[in-house]
Amino acid sequence: MPTVSETLRRPDGTISYDDAGGAGTLVIAAPGMGDLRQVYRHFIPEAAKRGLRVVTMDLRGMGESSVDWPDYSDAAIGSDMLALAQHLAGGAAFLVGNSLTASSAVIAAVEDPSAVAGLVLIGPFARDVPVPGWQKLLFRMTLSPPWGKGAWVSYYRKQMYPGDKPPDHDDYVGQLKANLSEPGRYKAFHSLAFNSHAESESRLERVECPVLVIMGTADPDFPDPEAEARSLTEILGGEMSLIDGAGHYPQAQAPEQVADAIASFVAGTG
Repeated sequence: MPTVSETLRRPDGTISYDDAGGAGTLVIAAPGMGDLRQVYRHFIPEAAKRGLRVVTMDLRGMGESSVDWPDYSDAAIGSDMLALAQHLAGGAAFLVGNSLTASSAVIAAVEDPSAVAGLVLIGPFARDVPVPGWQKLLFRMTLSPPWGKGAWVSYYRKQMYPGDKPPDHDDYVGQLKANLSEPGRYKAFHSLAFNSHAESESRLERVECPVLVIMGTADPDFPDPEAEARSLTEILGGEMSLIDGAGHYPQAQAPEQVADAIASFVAGTG
């Protein structure tokens, strides 16, 4: 794992983050469930070319953040995003949430509208998607110890990146597996995996800032990715960008397209 660039102290632990620097518009990006801040590794240089200052953060218990937090909820992660924005003192920030942290970004935007200039929701679980009871039970059993870590890493490697994968995909998945093997990491991941997104869903219509929804058209986490993106965009009164053929992490599979979409969105809110 790379050396931690910076550490943000919170009441119950520390959050690790990297600051790409520059004088551009501040964009704070959080990864999804069980992922690392390095999921944005290919997006960062593309965003910098387009005048954005990208700060990527690890989630509680993941990456190089501390473990054993009392709260791993979407709202708790949203509070970390707001605390990081305040710590950086870069003015109102654009918050980028991927997967479950889309919910965290929504909650943060409603909690402190003055701190959030806009939201970018990538492959967003910003509300609870209806799932049959048997499927929920199967998901819980699949992620249970002792086989859960291997099952998640295998699913991430083989299913979450349909189509063309990043050139360093296998190396990155190896980093992810190694991180989950560290003491306390898988316990944290297991807590994150079963978050309810009801709090975010209840706040969707209260979001006042501009919103961009980015969805890979082949995202395996949604029965109909485009329909979910369109529905969420309509509720939020936002914009939408579909990344053809990408899965749940288009920022890693199509970083140029995602950077173009976010830079255009940011410019349009000025």
